[in-house]
Amino acid sequence: MGFQTNRTTIYIAAAVILIVIIAAALYIATRQAPETVETETETAAETTPATKTEAQMVELKPLTGNVREDIVNIARYLSANGVTEAKYRVHGSGDPNSIMRVYGIVEAAARLNKILEEEGVNFKIVIEDIKFSANADEPAKVFQQSFPLKQEADIIAVSYRWISTFAKEGYLLDITDYANAYMGSELEDYYDSLWSSVTYKGRIYALPQDTEARPLYILKPVMECLGYDAWDIAAKIDSGEYTWKDVMRIAKEAVDKGCSEWGVIHRKGSAHPDLVQFYYAFGGEFTGSDPDKLYLNLEALYKWLAVEYALARNGLTPENMLEWDWAKQIHPTIVSAKTAFDIGGTWYWTEWQTKKYYTDPQTGEQRGLTPEEVKERFAYSLFPAGEPGKSPVTLSQPFVWMISANAGKLNPKYDDLKEAYHRIAFLLILKANDPDLVAIHSIVSAHIPIREKAALLMDDQEFVGKLAQGNLDMFVSDEARQAFVEIAKKTAHPINIEFLKNVTYMLEYTHIPPLHPSYQPLAEFFKDAVDFVLKGQMTPEEATNYVVQKIRADPELAETIEIVGSIPSGWQISP
Repeated sequence: MGFQTNRTTIYIAAAVILIVIIAAALYIATRQAPETVETETETAAETTPATKTEAQMVELKPLTGNVREDIVNIARYLSANGVTEAKYRVHGSGDPNSIMRVYGIVEAAARLNKILEEEGVNFKIVIEDIKFSANADEPAKVFQQSFPLKQEADIIAVSYRWISTFAKEGYLLDITDYANAYMGSELEDYYDSLWSSVTYKGRIYALPQDTEARPLYILKPVMECLGYDAWDIAAKIDSGEYTWKDVMRIAKEAVDKGCSEWGVIHRKGSAHPDLVQFYYAFGGEFTGSDPDKLYLNLEALYKWLAVEYALARNGLTPENMLEWDWAKQIHPTIVSAKTAFDIGGTWYWTEWQTKKYYTDPQTGEQRGLTPEEVKERFAYSLFPAGEPGKSPVTLSQPFVWMISANAGKLNPKYDDLKEAYHRIAFLLILKANDPDLVAIHSIVSAHIPIREKAALLMDDQEFVGKLAQGNLDMFVSDEARQAFVEIAKKTAHPINIEFLKNVTYMLEYTHIPPLHPSYQPLAEFFKDAVDFVLKGQMTPEEATNYVVQKIRADPELAETIEIVGSIPSGWQISP
């Protein structure tokens, strides 16, 4: 019994010990489990990405060359970053019918917004400040003054010649990469010759907006009074048979016989671009062996100034020509056939129809000419060769869309999102050049289209017919549509389309002054010199020397402008 009892006691003790051991093991395991779980949780947090924000999920992708894809991506990217609206300001200039230079951007914004609406993207582009100036250089000068203060317009439409100045100062957005993305699509049909006007030192700083030629207008009523055929004179000028001496001879005959009050009328206020044609007509060039320099041919400059001097001394051109008023003097004199010739631009053709420059002799009412009346009054030719052996010329000054380097600066989070804002600005100028908008601008303002698709639309009778009726249903923007209704009714006429076709050949003879920072101040010296000789305050030789002295007085200009040739001895020109 005792042994049995001892055995039982032993078993019980063993069981107790086993239970204690198991309990201890469970206790230890329970204590370690949270540590193990915690360690695994920490490891998982290091290897598994956190949930992305909406902004991180929407990436700003490279431009594709497809407007719809690109604007949707940009808008979604900005929207994901809390921005649902982008504002831009536009400033343009030119003749009264060239309002596409601002309303093209308004319409472009509307077209881009329509895409975004169709795609269900909560984003809108707003054009909030629209300014159009009759002074061609005003937007550029305001831009130049305002940029350092960050008050400049985001987009400006001005002469290409400002590109070099602004690019050199860092004021313009370099759009080379953006443009390259669209060379195989939207930009494919742009005329190749225009790319040089927007390219500075191998980089693209603008898109062409339009181009033009500068004909010599020949007043048919004056030629009929003299017994001449105006188109015969035009043909002889184009062939090089007639030079400026012949034009002056006919102009003097017209004044002497009372057929016109003046012989030759030209622009006011500036020598560039119209009057620079004289320089080219006498064989002058601004380019040479060194691409970083401008070249000034003294012989060509002197002969240009000698013509101006002779015109004024013989009473053929007003001595104060550069001070005349466009609307009150210059255009009324031309459309009333009070001059034998006018040095003008293709855009005059429709401007004479939409502006009240003509005083009707029957009613005394001031009104625009009808297309038929313009055709009856004017023949046109190239700008005459300066002298025998030289060639007739014309000059083009493409207007271009430039984007500020700070474009979109007034929008939220600009420093972080400026690439997206810059891309929208580019797409705005791209869409402002849609073929139908370019065609409309060309028709209403008599500028030559910049792309083939626009030229084809101008041959589309249905398209032109709708414009003539004021049916502008191609516009998305009501504001832009209303701006063009009356202009389109007056100018969308077969006679005007024919004119544009007839002057396109002039582009084969055109010159485009070079994109060079020193050209701007040089053109100002030309203006002063022309004014001096017209007023008789300097002889052609003195005025030529004046330009040379102004160049040499400026160290930078003296370094960048190379003077070639000399004033010809004994050379004169007279009617």
